[in-house]
Amino acid sequence: MVLQLFQLNIRQKIVLGITLFFIATGIGGLLSYRNLKVMEKKVKFVEMADDLNNIILEIRRYEKNFFLYGLSELDALTQNKIYIDNALTILEKLSKDLRDLKGIPKVKELQKELISYKKLVIRIMEFANTKEIEGIEKIAVPLRDKGKRLVDLTQELVQFERERILLIIERLYSNLFVTMLFLFLFLGSLAFFVIRKIIQPLRLIEETTVQIAKGNFRPIPVPKTKDETERVIRAFNHMVQELERRQDHLVQAKKLSSLGTLTSGIAHELNNPLNNISTSCQIVLEELDEMDKEFQRNMLLNMEKEIARARDIVKGLLEFSRTKEFIIAPANLKSLVMNVCKLVESQLPGGIEIRVDIPDDLIVPMDSQRMQQVFLNLFLNSIQAIPEPPGEIRVTAYKDSSKEEVIIKVEDTGIGMDKETLSHIFDPFFTTKEVGVGTGLGLSIVHGIIEQHNGSISVESKKGEGTRFTIRLPLKESK
Repeated sequence: MVLQLFQLNIRQKIVLGITLFFIATGIGGLLSYRNLKVMEKKVKFVEMADDLNNIILEIRRYEKNFFLYGLSELDALTQNKIYIDNALTILEKLSKDLRDLKGIPKVKELQKELISYKKLVIRIMEFANTKEIEGIEKIAVPLRDKGKRLVDLTQELVQFERERILLIIERLYSNLFVTMLFLFLFLGSLAFFVIRKIIQPLRLIEETTVQIAKGNFRPIPVPKTKDETERVIRAFNHMVQELERRQDHLVQAKKLSSLGTLTSGIAHELNNPLNNISTSCQIVLEELDEMDKEFQRNMLLNMEKEIARARDIVKGLLEFSRTKEFIIAPANLKSLVMNVCKLVESQLPGGIEIRVDIPDDLIVPMDSQRMQQVFLNLFLNSIQAIPEPPGEIRVTAYKDSSKEEVIIKVEDTGIGMDKETLSHIFDPFFTTKEVGVGTGLGLSIVHGIIEQHNGSISVESKKGEGTRFTIRLPLKESK
C-alpha cells in the first residue's frame, strides 16, 4: 500500500492529500460540533440544577422556620410543600429533556429522596393539624437528615455537571490543538512537497533555459520520481538534445555556406601552385638530358614547395569543414587567426589588408574549430562592409589579468551600421544584404559560439565610421 502511494503522480498525490485534509477537518468539525451540542445540554442542565438548588435551600429555610417557631408557622409547611412540588416538576423535566446525560442517575436519586422528604413533610403536617407534638419531634430528625441529604445531592449534581462541562471544554481545546497541529503538518508537508516536486524542478528548468540561451546545451539530471516532473524533465532533455542537434546543423550549414563563398578564391589559390608545378614538370621533362643536377634539384624543391602550399590550402579547408564535438582546449590564438587569414586571403580585394596584432604566446582555452568559424564570419562581414579600397581589418588581442580574461577586437573601416541595425545584429535570420546573398545566421551563430565558451561579444558602430566587435573569453576553462 505504501509502495503504491509513492508511485502516484503529482496530481493524484495532491488530490489524495486534499481529500484526506477535508476528511480529517470534517471529522474534527463533527467531533467539535458534537461536544458543543453536549455542552449546550449540560449548560441547560446546570442552569436548571442551580434553580433546583435554590428551591431546595428555600425548602430547608421553611423547614427551619417551622421547627424554630413551632405550630404558629403552619404556613411554612404549606410553602415547603409547594416548593417540593416545584422541585419535583423540575426533576421530571430534567429526566425527560436531558435523559442522555450522565448526571441523570443523580437526578433519579434526588427525585427519590425528594419524594421521601415530601412524605415526611405531609406526616408532620398531619401531626401539626392534630397538635401531636411527640409525633412531630419523632419525625424532625429524619426530616432534617433528608433535607441535608437533598442539599448535598443538589450540590453534587451541580458540581458533577460543571466538571463535565470543564472536561468538554478541555476536549474542545484538545480537538482544536490536534486540528491546528494537523493543519500545520499538512500545510508544511504540502509546502515541502510543492517546493521539492514542483518549484525546485521548475527553477532547475529555468536555470537550464538561461544556459541554453547562452548556447550551453546541457541536459538536466532526471529524478526517478515516476511522476509529471520526471516526464517533463525527460521531454525537456529531449528538446535540449534536439536543439543541440539543430544548432550543430545550423553551424555546419553556415560553415558550408562560408566554404561556398570561399570556393572561387580557393580554386584560384590552388590553381597557382598547380600551374607552377605543371610548368616546373614541363621544364624538367624537356631539358632532362641537358639539365645539370643542381638545376633539377632546385626545380624539384620548387615543386615540393608548391605541393606543400596546395596541401596546406586543402588541409585548412578540411579542418574547417570537418564536424567535431565541442571541446575546449588551450590553443594559440595568433596561429588560429593566421590560419583563418589564409582562408579568406583569396576574398580580399586589392587595397584591403588584414592586420593582426596578437602576442605570439597568447594561449586561450577554446574550441579551435568553432573559433575559426567566428573569425571567418567576422572577416567575411568586414570584407563585405568595405565597399571599395582602400580598407583595413584590424585584429588585436590582449590579456585583462584583473578579470582573468582575454579581450579580442575585430575592427574594420567599412560603412558601419545605424542604431536600428545594431539592436538586431545578433538576431537569427536578420540581414542587411540582398535576398539570396546571406542567410542572416552568421553573427547569430558567432554569438552562440562565444556564449558556449562562457564569453561575451559586443559591437560598436556608427554609420560611415566602421565597426568594432569586442570578444571577451575567460582565461580559465569553465568546469
